[in-house]
Amino acid sequence: MIGYVTVGTNNIDKARAFYASLLSTIGAKELMRIDQPNAFTLFGPSLGKPGVAVVKPHDGKAASAGNGMMVALVVESRDKVDALHAKALELGGTCEGKPGLRGPEGPQAFYGAYFRDLDGNKLCAFRVGPK
Repeated sequence: MIGYVTVGTNNIDKARAFYASLLSTIGAKELMRIDQPNAFTLFGPSLGKPGVAVVKPHDGKAASAGNGMMVALVVESRDKVDALHAKALELGGTCEGKPGLRGPEGPQAFYGAYFRDLDGNKLCAFRVGPK
């Protein structure tokens, strides 16, 4: 099972502000911050639950968004999907797919929205299930 995922950044201060504001929309908060030797900040609902971390790459090279790599954030309602997508765009992120139903309505309905953060990392907010 996933403990946490990391996304690379070239500006840790901007990334921390982006994710702190974005993830507060779904009840997450900063849980851990390490500044040396490499900047790392973990966000989530609590320690021991899956989280998202922003990090300056350990090898000292520039961070870049991985082609095909995406972080998917499960939320409890379609309204939360909409809110997270809107917040990402408000914070300077870019749209990669507006909120909406992908496939048929029903018990396995997939409602999702896609966006990129300030460093180009792709994220998805989603809810599986009927309205």
